[in-house]
Amino acid sequence: MQLDDKNFSAEEIRQKTNLETGRLSWPELQRHFARGVVIVVTGNLDLVEVARCFIQDNKASVEQWLNTGGIAHATDTDAQRWHETQAEFWAVVIAPWVLVQERNALTIR
Repeated sequence: MQLDDKNFSAEEIRQKTNLETGRLSWPELQRHFARGVVIVVTGNLDLVEVARCFIQDNKASVEQWLNTGGIAHATDTDAQRWHETQAEFWAVVIAPWVLVQERNALTIR
């Protein structure tokens, strides 16, 4: 399935994206962080829904989340904390981005 194909419904994209999510540990995420492609999704957002908006180039939603702190580029502070806690994540790749949500993330960062 070409997810950027406009012939697919939002629900079909969500289902496909959900199948592509997985658990990722900090050591596995480090190289992506070093490349500057990690986007942190807060615990109050649905990771799959955020990914769907990236896939469908929904700029309004992405900009709103950026402006309200719902999503953000991972920072050095994030990386230091993740290293110290050996954090685990739910993740999905929406090239070139790696969208991550800390497991057990319940609050806005």
